[in-house]
Amino acid sequence: MSAAPHLWLALSPHGYGHAAMTAPVIAEIQRRLPALRLTIQTQVDPDFLHSRYRDFNHVDHIADFGFHMVSATGIDLAASAQGYLDLCDRFDVEVADTAARMALDPPHLVLSNVAFIPLAAAARLGIPALALSSLNWADMYAHYLGHRPEAPRVLEKLFSAYNGARAFLRCTPSQEMSLNNQVKIGPIAHVGQDRRAEMRRNLGQIAADRVGLIAFGGIGHDLDLSSWPVLPGWSWLVVSDDVARPDISHWHHAGLNFSDLIASVDVVVTKPGYGTFTEAGMVGTPVLYTMRPDWPESPHLDNWLAQHTQALATSPDALTGDLANLLQKLFSKRRQGVAAPDGVAEAAEIIVAELGRVSAVDIRS
Repeated sequence: MSAAPHLWLALSPHGYGHAAMTAPVIAEIQRRLPALRLTIQTQVDPDFLHSRYRDFNHVDHIADFGFHMVSATGIDLAASAQGYLDLCDRFDVEVADTAARMALDPPHLVLSNVAFIPLAAAARLGIPALALSSLNWADMYAHYLGHRPEAPRVLEKLFSAYNGARAFLRCTPSQEMSLNNQVKIGPIAHVGQDRRAEMRRNLGQIAADRVGLIAFGGIGHDLDLSSWPVLPGWSWLVVSDDVARPDISHWHHAGLNFSDLIASVDVVVTKPGYGTFTEAGMVGTPVLYTMRPDWPESPHLDNWLAQHTQALATSPDALTGDLANLLQKLFSKRRQGVAAPDGVAEAAEIIVAELGRVSAVDIRS
């Protein structure tokens, strides 16, 4: 057995948020444990993973899917219900498959944000596990689909997987949870650096007096960018190349990582999401976001964001129909004191301590 501790990180492939929010915690763990071996299990875009993580082995199969979406904020409830029913029917097969993958190179610890099949697989192998997130798919399923006749059978498997972890590290802000192993920690985010001068040099003539970022978290957004208003003095960075306009360009042209980009633009246009909200709240970048009243995290995310930066909720139609007035209203709000990423060190402390306990014993004996 190698003396290097081995961490297996399982990430829900539901957008980029689960991968983004976990990255600063892993970076802090790697700082404390330079010899750490890291395996990442997810179907998140490998390019995105490499932009946030270093030195890892990638397992690109994961049975968990979160929810099936029709847009950045629209859930396909029928498809999601069928997906969970199908996953419930083959639950033991998927757990056995994931356990077999883990057994090829057994980790000392499994950390999940916030896939449940890998947690069940770890329990089957006797490998300690922790969960980390601002939500869990058991409470999410109960919120949207708990009325369905198959719900008790599905929820029994989901709650059993989550409650089987040694702890669920519930970061701030988060949805309300009904798990019995919660440990509350502070906010988690990578704090970006203001590099707007460099951004403007990289953008060249593309950059106007003010630059905004339109980012909806790795899932197709609700906006028709072909009808995005042309505002004098503004240019916009987006996450796709499907709009050919002189005032709209791909964010890669800025030449910055995403966290630094959030710290360097004049506004972020987005949906409620943990990673984007917390990264903006750590640096004070104003946020204009589409409302998501049915999402259980939303009131907690919205309230937290309003405490740490200028923030304004709106709708997709208002964004394309009244953008100038929305921006004026947003920028007229009082500036707030930025947050600190206290949860990064808190989570890393717990995970490193757990790795220290289990890596001292050969768990494969």
